[in-house]
Amino acid sequence: MSRYTTTTEADLAAMLETIGVSSLEEIFDRQIPEGVRLRERLDLPGGRSEQDVYAHLRDLAAKNTSAEDELTFLGAGMYDHYVPAVIDMLMSRSEFLTPYTPYQPEISQGGLQCMFEYQTAISELTGLAVSNASVYEGPSAVAAAGYLAKLTNGKGKFVASAGLHPHSLETLRTYAHGYDIEVVEVPLQDGVTDPDAWAAAIDDDTSAVFFAQPNFLGAVEDASALSAAAKNSPAVVVAQVDPITLGVLAPPGECGVDVAVGEGQSLGQRLDFGGPSFGFFAATEAYLRRMPGRIAGETTDVDGRRGFVLTLQTREQHIRREKATSNICTSQALNALGGVVYLSWLGKEGFVELGELLVQRTHYARETLAALDGVEKLHDQPVVREFALRLEVRDVDAVIARCQEQGVNPGLALPDGGLLVALTEQRTKAHIDKLAEVLGAAVSEQRTGTGQEVAA
Repeated sequence: MSRYTTTTEADLAAMLETIGVSSLEEIFDRQIPEGVRLRERLDLPGGRSEQDVYAHLRDLAAKNTSAEDELTFLGAGMYDHYVPAVIDMLMSRSEFLTPYTPYQPEISQGGLQCMFEYQTAISELTGLAVSNASVYEGPSAVAAAGYLAKLTNGKGKFVASAGLHPHSLETLRTYAHGYDIEVVEVPLQDGVTDPDAWAAAIDDDTSAVFFAQPNFLGAVEDASALSAAAKNSPAVVVAQVDPITLGVLAPPGECGVDVAVGEGQSLGQRLDFGGPSFGFFAATEAYLRRMPGRIAGETTDVDGRRGFVLTLQTREQHIRREKATSNICTSQALNALGGVVYLSWLGKEGFVELGELLVQRTHYARETLAALDGVEKLHDQPVVREFALRLEVRDVDAVIARCQEQGVNPGLALPDGGLLVALTEQRTKAHIDKLAEVLGAAVSEQRTGTGQEVAA
């Protein structure tokens, strides 16, 4: 042992001498600024046995409240949809759960075919010619679409509707800052993107325009009009789309959209405290070579048999960062598999039926809640599965807390007394009636002052 240790130390000394430093610490001292160095040991507790760790994690988990512990109407991008058992069964199979990137098609045909089938489903869903094999999640898909636009036209401004999901707006601004692009935010009017302000913001220096369908307040936008307003500019038209609503809304490809992106969590993914999920990314054929992530293509082998390969992008696309159009190298292929299984499980008719069911239950919930004293619609625009209310109370968070005491999560608090309520197929008429009973009582308490203790 001492012989090997001495050899290793000698090799280390030789390497340090070759690069001109005296110790490993000197390497870090040269590269890491003094202000961010930690000059002391981390304050970590001592190790525990496996049994003790399990008990500790169990106690931590018991502090959480899941969607199965309460009746939840919380949405805002992540939704409590039913996930059929077939998804877990297929996603847990080792050939999907454990394989590495399918750079070697001769041993990766199953994974590559799943990617190809997923792309086909997303293209059919969005009405756009091409799809990649997924990206990380919804907000980064929006930002990646912005980078695609920058590479395409080199212009210096993004125009974004305030109806985009706040996480997507934040991510877009972060990315845009890195490549020195201004982000102009267009306000909402009566719950939807202000059409006059939208048109006025778009000019010859606009690289891309971004809107959500439906928007963050649940309102259905006039996608065709928003797209048309950008057609006389160089801007790439990007729509962030809720895929579940595409069973009843016109696909973005039919509305003049160039790039459709979105969050795939509602397609067969559990909530799981926020992830993982996947993002989808589809575009017209004009943007095929600038799309991020992987693309699986169909081909034939030397014997004429159907086969699948990664196509249109070399491996260097994902590892030579300075030349790449994307740094997505892992993607979310396993979660995308769950998405295509979910769509296949529903089928085209089932997908439409789900959308129609959500419209019906959402309409009932919206009208029922808006009829309560102290509750009104935040806007009157059409909605599909989510809607915003205004509560005439001084503390919406206190109302939510009061509802949660009764086993109901009524939704997400919005600024200025707003509440965002989401429906899935798991919320029945009886559940909606329960929400109306609990929310009505909580609002009444706040308005009469009996809820002051909760508010405090």
